[in-house]
Amino acid sequence: MDHKLRTADFLQLTAHSLKSCDSCAEEELIQTFMQKLLMMNYRARYIHVEENNEQHHTKQRDNDSNKDMGDIFKAMSISKKGTSQSDRIHPMDVQMAVFHCADGFLKQLMVTKLSQCQYALPLFVPDPFTQQIEFPLWTFRQINKSWKIRNTNNEVISQTHPVYKAETPMVFFFRFGSVSSSKSQLMNSLINEKHNTFFHRNCPGSSRTRELMDGVVEIAWFCPSGKHTDKFTDCVAFCNLHGDAGDHEKQLEILTEMSSVNVVLLQQLQNNDKSATIIQNLYRNRKPLICLFTEDESGVTELMKGKFKIGLKDRNQSDVSEELRRVINGCLSESSSTFRLEDVSKHSLETDIRIDEEDDDDCRRGREAAQQMMSLLEKKDLTEMKDLFLPCQGKLWHQWCQKNKELHRPRAYDIEMDISRKKTEMKNIRQQQHESDINTFIQLFFKQIQCHSENNMYFLKWLEIFLISKNIFVPQKYDTSKQLKAKQTDLERISEELQAATFGLEHIMREIGQIYESCSSVKKNKKDLQFDFSSLPSLAAEMIISGFPMELMDGDAAHVPVVWISSVLDELIQKLGDQRVFVLSVLGIQSSGKSTMLNAMFGLHFAVSAGRCTRGAFMQLVKVSDEMKTQMNFDYILVVDTEGLRALELTGSSTRHHDNELATFVVGLGNLTLINIFGENPSEMQDILQIVVQAFLRMKKVKLNPSCVFVHQNVSDVTAGEKNEEGRRRLQETLDKMTKLAAKDEVYDAGCFSDVIKFDVQNDVKYFAHLWEGNPPMAPPNPNYCENIQELKETIMSHALKSHGMMLIDLKDRMKDLWEALLNERFVFSFRNSLEISAYRKLETKYSKWSWRLRSAMMEIENKLHNKIENEAIHEVEEADLQRELKKTSEEVEKSMSAFFEKDTDADILIQWKTSFEIKIKEIQENIVRETKRKLNEILQQRDLKKMIDAQKTHHENTLFEKSKELALKLKDKTTDEQTLKKEFDLFWKHSVKKIIRDTHPIKDIDIMRDVKHFLSDIYESAPVGHWMESKDIFSVPNYTQYVLFKKEFKESVINSSGYTQTLSPEDKIRIFITDVAQQTDKMIQSFNISKMGYNISRVQQLIDYIKRRVTEHQEGSVEYEFKNEFFMNLVLSICSRADQMITDQHKMFRDTNDPEIYVEKKRAEYYSIFQKYCHGATSAAIFGEIICQKLKEPIEQSVYKKTTRDLTDEIMKNCQSLNGNRSKLEKHILKTLAEEEDCEKYMNYIYNPRDHFKSFIRDEVSQYITDKFSVSVLPKMKENIRLLQQKIMKAAHESTEHVQVNRGDAGLWLRSFTQQLSDVLIFSEKDLSGVKHSGADNCNLLEDVIREELPTTMSDIYGRFNTETFLVKLDYTFRPDEILIDHFCQCCWVQCPFCKTVCTNTMENHHGDHSVPFHRSIGLSGIHYDNTFNLSTHICTSAVGNSNLYFYPVGSEDKVPWKDYRRAGGVYADWSITSDLSELPYWKWFVCRFQKDLEKYYSKRFEGSGEIPHEWKIYSKQDALESLDKYI
Repeated sequence: MDHKLRTADFLQLTAHSLKSCDSCAEEELIQTFMQKLLMMNYRARYIHVEENNEQHHTKQRDNDSNKDMGDIFKAMSISKKGTSQSDRIHPMDVQMAVFHCADGFLKQLMVTKLSQCQYALPLFVPDPFTQQIEFPLWTFRQINKSWKIRNTNNEVISQTHPVYKAETPMVFFFRFGSVSSSKSQLMNSLINEKHNTFFHRNCPGSSRTRELMDGVVEIAWFCPSGKHTDKFTDCVAFCNLHGDAGDHEKQLEILTEMSSVNVVLLQQLQNNDKSATIIQNLYRNRKPLICLFTEDESGVTELMKGKFKIGLKDRNQSDVSEELRRVINGCLSESSSTFRLEDVSKHSLETDIRIDEEDDDDCRRGREAAQQMMSLLEKKDLTEMKDLFLPCQGKLWHQWCQKNKELHRPRAYDIEMDISRKKTEMKNIRQQQHESDINTFIQLFFKQIQCHSENNMYFLKWLEIFLISKNIFVPQKYDTSKQLKAKQTDLERISEELQAATFGLEHIMREIGQIYESCSSVKKNKKDLQFDFSSLPSLAAEMIISGFPMELMDGDAAHVPVVWISSVLDELIQKLGDQRVFVLSVLGIQSSGKSTMLNAMFGLHFAVSAGRCTRGAFMQLVKVSDEMKTQMNFDYILVVDTEGLRALELTGSSTRHHDNELATFVVGLGNLTLINIFGENPSEMQDILQIVVQAFLRMKKVKLNPSCVFVHQNVSDVTAGEKNEEGRRRLQETLDKMTKLAAKDEVYDAGCFSDVIKFDVQNDVKYFAHLWEGNPPMAPPNPNYCENIQELKETIMSHALKSHGMMLIDLKDRMKDLWEALLNERFVFSFRNSLEISAYRKLETKYSKWSWRLRSAMMEIENKLHNKIENEAIHEVEEADLQRELKKTSEEVEKSMSAFFEKDTDADILIQWKTSFEIKIKEIQENIVRETKRKLNEILQQRDLKKMIDAQKTHHENTLFEKSKELALKLKDKTTDEQTLKKEFDLFWKHSVKKIIRDTHPIKDIDIMRDVKHFLSDIYESAPVGHWMESKDIFSVPNYTQYVLFKKEFKESVINSSGYTQTLSPEDKIRIFITDVAQQTDKMIQSFNISKMGYNISRVQQLIDYIKRRVTEHQEGSVEYEFKNEFFMNLVLSICSRADQMITDQHKMFRDTNDPEIYVEKKRAEYYSIFQKYCHGATSAAIFGEIICQKLKEPIEQSVYKKTTRDLTDEIMKNCQSLNGNRSKLEKHILKTLAEEEDCEKYMNYIYNPRDHFKSFIRDEVSQYITDKFSVSVLPKMKENIRLLQQKIMKAAHESTEHVQVNRGDAGLWLRSFTQQLSDVLIFSEKDLSGVKHSGADNCNLLEDVIREELPTTMSDIYGRFNTETFLVKLDYTFRPDEILIDHFCQCCWVQCPFCKTVCTNTMENHHGDHSVPFHRSIGLSGIHYDNTFNLSTHICTSAVGNSNLYFYPVGSEDKVPWKDYRRAGGVYADWSITSDLSELPYWKWFVCRFQKDLEKYYSKRFEGSGEIPHEWKIYSKQDALESLDKYI
């Protein structure tokens, strides 16, 4: 066969594997047999094949139609025509069919499972086509047998051997001819009369015909239990040749030669029979021979020494069995010959029998490679092997683990210095690991892996087999004396030695993991590693895919090698894709059958052999079939097996703490955890349940929601309903009791277990029968246990159907998060849910896009309504109108939100924020509507206020038109000389402009700061003359103590030398106050609308009065200080200084638009052009058309600028790297820019005035973007918007012409129609042409033609004047892209950490929940220093809150509060979530070192003494700092 059946064909999760059935259709026979066999269900051989229903019913109808119902003979003859027994498939044919079609690994798995079912195993197997005999030695390699014997001193000795090495007597059974008694049944009575070790003719499902068993030799072992009732006192092998031995000479020859006793069945001995010669030779041989005659009635007869005859005819089976056992025992006691499976191969080679291991090249090469490695371990002490061959995982790794735990649990007062020392020590350990030579053993492993890269499975399997066989310890004496129990110390020492001696494939992989971690740490290859270390995780990933368990937690070091496991999972993702997995973990007391249960359930490979109990945690993948993927939400089940809680090896050490860590880790990792309880002992149950409940309680507190199922194993009567109900009630009571105890430990309000986790005591508690049906070692697995396994599997799948599982990448993050939190002493306060953080960041980015869509849409609406207001097309704005206009966009955003929350890969995590974000979007929409209404209503009010200004301006313009027209008409017939006309016009212009200037007040330049100082001088007449020169920018001073007088004694921020943080000054209150006043004054200044209304000194008075009122209200409130006069003066000066440029720019815009001398002069060329046309006799319509075009120029320019701005802002939001994400991404770019510029003053502005710095950065980014992209992006947008607007204007002109023609109107009607159609696009109305006479201009077609001809020139003129300088200057501040983006990005939380001044990263202002940041920084950056010294502190908040020896005094309090309980301080402290971890950014360490002198000068303090900068900080370069931003933010 080219295509062999593989293990993967049966180990994947299929719909069929979830069915529990004792019968099946013929086509499902193989699948059902294998499913039951893999679950160790010996009923796999007793599957009933369902009959064809149609045939069955037809036959029944024939019988029913028989008229003579009373004739039994006739009825019987008819029944013979039905299906005969011989038509059924023989159960052993099913087994052998799979065996013949299987590849080597599936055969081995089958035989291993058959052995676990206490079934006989195929020893010699003839090929059904060629009759070539195979000895499948490979299939026996994973089987171990254990037994107990009594020595001459009556001591019980336990022995465990790989079955292929076991040297035991062997009894060989065979038959000649056809016999009436069942040989196999007789053998069963010798081995285990309660179990059909050998299948026989009387077994259920047997049939007379079998196709694949003749010539097959099966072998089974009897293993004694060390009791006096044992049938044999030592382990004995029994071989059974199926079929007539005369037809299978090779098998007969080998086994009669190798046996200790030969047993032959035949009817009777006949001289002329071909079997007579063989029996004669056996009789003459010195080897014992027992002849069983089926036609003989006699008892045991010893014919000569070692030769016996026993008759079977009409004899009691038990008597025969007892006699035979007694004879065999006697023969064995006389014989010293032993049988060993491996020796069979020597005889097989002589008789041309195929040995699977030799015949399969891959298997043979794999064995040779593994033997080569094992040769290195020969004559080596077991307890020293790991130290010798696996140095990286021994002492050095354990030291590193200890240092890592100490690093996460700081105790020293100089935390950062201590952390730096620990990190240096850990790096040194990694360096030592890296420098250690890769020994020959591991080098050979790498060589073999590379040589057998196409098929590593055989090599790895062989190596695993050989290592396991080397780890089996024999013999062990069992002493029941009380003295043994007293030797606790000796027991612990022996336990440690045994553990040290354990050497398996997992230890080799652990070593490779440590080689990888050490290379990763020092960032270079080991000198004797022949390939790049980065390829090592790929090897482990391949092993996982191939079905090997992967160590997740090192059981010896009780540590998770996070770097190694993360890289392996990354490789797994590379090979499989980022698959979705359902994580199933298991917890239970040691030796409670956890691994056995998982292996039975999924056919896995977790270690269960003697002396091989699981240590740590292992994971293994179970593939979900393609058909099942359509029903399930995942591609694989990832099964996590763990060491037992209360492990004996750990007794005497910190067992409880280790158990809590392990339970928390696997419960947090799993989507479902199986809690395995052995027996029903309440006291044992109580111990494990307290640990488990505490783990689930921790998950509840950190918002993880795993589920659980309790499994009671070894329950005496699982069918007793009342008993089980009582057990469930007792379990519920215990869980509730444990919940109350755990809730006290974890400071959580929970009264019962259901408060912690969703739990159904009826469905989530399973009772398992005893694993064994009888007493080991000969007892087979209990079929009821197997059925319980199947039921549990179905329950697990029902849970899985409701779960979203998790992606492999998320599993990696979850694993890291859990372990990082567990390294800290307080899990709940240390847990950082990376999946949740990642999902939330994704949500924030989406939120930014949703809110921008709403803002962008509202800007369009605002622009349209603004134009209408200016054109007096509308006279009021209602919120309902705005909501209606925004409705379409709002619905689109809602739809997008719903789709995101329902369909995103993290939907199950995101759901917790769905409601709050829906509310936030609704709030932001309401705010946008409300703010837009406010702005539009202000425009409405200001429209009426500036009517006089606009009317005066229009009057001046139109008067000039009319006067120039009169002059032109006078000169029209007198001269056509251009020079004369020009001279006359210039004279007229000069006279007219002079008159306008004389009649109006000129608009002067302004000096804001002069006006401010004038008002302040009036308030504070005693202000020193030089104060204006000395005033500081209040936004960038390091502290405000110089500005306040304390109402009571109040110290500034210090850290006590004994490790206490003293009171913080009221810096935060003052800074928050200043920020709020600055924000409100910004809004006031914008509301003045100076670009439209002009500047008035009274505005300064308004600002000063407002600031004065706020200062008075603040210091009269519940603060501990009063402000000096200098504070108010500097606050006013600083606010006005910041607004100076904006007010000046806006006033310039107002002046350029409204100062007659300026705006009239700008229109000179336009007036001259119209004057010329009048002189040359142009029609009224032509001139009126040109006037319209000239009047449109400014509105068109403003409209195009605004539209281009909106389009450009959209583009910047998509394409500008710093502005195309959320607030965190923007901050990352800010920090990068600061690092590149290396300007400490800018850094301090960022630290103390983050909002201002953000605004400044956004302005710079927008300005740079416009400069860089002007020709490729801005100009094309401008051009396109001009084209679109030109189309709209021409369309309006054309439709107006048609309207006039239909209604027989005049130029006035045309103008009215034209302006109305453009009222939402341009600020242009009839009033702009009031005073311009258009009599005679009623030729609307000509008017339209003139506009069509003149408009392109106007547009070209606008486009020609468009450049980087004029673009932003021409726009009002509120319409500029930088201001729009500032409005978008800066409406977020700006609350700063009370310790280090880091800004909360939440994108919503006044958000619900705690303030938080991903990374805190050194508190010395905010000036905090040690008490009675000038030493700045280097503490980082996240490490300080993990130290139980540090305290601080909250503002205004004399009671010290531990850093770790900082929330107890209340106020601003209680609002912050600061996670105890080592998640600080290298960026800020580099900053402290780079700007040490600048910081010391700024604060007039030093980084000395207790505040000395750790050496580790100084190794970071600027490049490291920048890379850390990309890595962590």
